[in-house]
Amino acid sequence: MAVDAPPRPEAPETRDPVPAFTHTAHAARAMGGRLGIHLATQADDADDAEAAARDAERVAERVLSWSRLITRHDPASPLMRLNGDPRATVPVRPTLAAALAWADDAGRMTGGLVDVTRLAERLAAESAAGAVGPADAAASDTSGWHLDAAGPRRITVTRTPGTGFDLDGVGKGWIADRALRLLDRHPGAVVDADGDVAVRIAPGDRWEIGVEDPRGVEDLLAVIVLADEPGAPGRGRRTWGVATSGTSVHRFGPGAHHLIDPRTGRPAATDVVQATVLASGAAAAEAFAKGAVILGSAAGLDFLDRAGVAGAILLLEDGRVLALPRTSAFLA
Repeated sequence: MAVDAPPRPEAPETRDPVPAFTHTAHAARAMGGRLGIHLATQADDADDAEAAARDAERVAERVLSWSRLITRHDPASPLMRLNGDPRATVPVRPTLAAALAWADDAGRMTGGLVDVTRLAERLAAESAAGAVGPADAAASDTSGWHLDAAGPRRITVTRTPGTGFDLDGVGKGWIADRALRLLDRHPGAVVDADGDVAVRIAPGDRWEIGVEDPRGVEDLLAVIVLADEPGAPGRGRRTWGVATSGTSVHRFGPGAHHLIDPRTGRPAATDVVQATVLASGAAAAEAFAKGAVILGSAAGLDFLDRAGVAGAILLLEDGRVLALPRTSAFLA
């Protein structure tokens, strides 16, 4: 996604003056993709702008550190050490425990569509172009895992030995929300964790979030406008999340992609190429977007409507673009 703070319009004489902000941007590489941190500070405060630049760099380093703890792409990461541990009950450190706790919440709020114990099925899809059958799914049923905390630093995971956790599908939104909370000292902030975007809007400010079209066309699929201005939809809500999930980025062959349907153990059979969701936070938006893709367009839109998300845009395989009706209030 692309994040932009458009030029401030002139305020009509009959209204209070529109606050003026300086927007500071910091870009880095993290989580196998791009990380963008954007901060809004008072335009007439040079010291605040300098502090924003320092804070953006500091938080980017924290994001990189967190991502290293929960990645499956480093055999030495705490996540992969957990996956390789033969014991049924394994102690874990607080950051990994917090990510797993969110994964558990995401599973419940999506009715089990988000299931981070499907690493074996994903690896099978990657190596054999989706040659995973229902028998494989039944053999790897790992729904009984749970966390136990005897104290803030005495946390354990109990699961069927051999269970492999994969946090790639829920980690970026969780990291974006977590990073945004470190930037509370600034009036407004945006954390773009490789397309999963956490937003906090300063009073009187606005941000534009561009939704990329996965078909490779130059035009954006949509532009979502989030504002705390008179007449803006959702005015008064300071924190938002925008996230996209889809089948076009990680494909391993015909019908084989990285979104595993836990009901079958196979890559989801879906007519949705991409789902973008606007919700209260990036982690929730990411979970709901993934669920909508797995379900397909008809059931997915109903699922998102019942979940009460603020907006959703679905790109289908036949080229149609569908959206929840309430999404239109947020589109440029």
